[in-house]
Amino acid sequence: MNYFAHLVLSQPTIESTVGNLLGDFAKGVNRQALNPAISSGLDNHRAVDRFTDAQVSITELKRLFSPQRRRFAGIALDVYFDHLLMKHWQEFDSRPLQSVIDDFYLRMNKGRDLMPNKHMRNTTQRMVDYDWFGSYRDIDSIAHALDRIALRLRFENRFDGSIEDIVANQLEIDEVFLSFFPLLKQHVEELGLEPMDPGSSPG
Repeated sequence: MNYFAHLVLSQPTIESTVGNLLGDFAKGVNRQALNPAISSGLDNHRAVDRFTDAQVSITELKRLFSPQRRRFAGIALDVYFDHLLMKHWQEFDSRPLQSVIDDFYLRMNKGRDLMPNKHMRNTTQRMVDYDWFGSYRDIDSIAHALDRIALRLRFENRFDGSIEDIVANQLEIDEVFLSFFPLLKQHVEELGLEPMDPGSSPG
């Protein structure tokens, strides 16, 4: 899953926000030095990724991508799933989407001093400044985001244009996501790796 989905599956605290984002920036981080609540958020992030990667339905979706892009199909699906989560937001949560995005940005800003490395601080700053989550509502922005990822890969690849594979299989991908995300949400709740915040909304 991508940044937005990870935060949706987090607790509404600054430490949980930092921890659930940290999964993408944790290389070289000393776990022993982390705030325990941040460490629990990191565990939650990794549990989400493990559950997602273990799903046969997700593996089957990756096979829909063209051979030259299949190696990175998981990345493309992660980003596109953020788009689908927003597109179908009212099926999963009763809160206004924009208020949820604004809350995420607020906690990211407040938690910047808790982030353990410059790369994470700089990237999350760009997320807020350029409204990455808001842009994920637009399929064209997803296409641009995926092409930017292709440019950042450290070796030669043919990942650019991956939105073409997504659009060609859009109905099937949407169907799998709508079935999968409630299972993922339930899995996170059952694991209970992070203490439930008493002020959190049930959605």
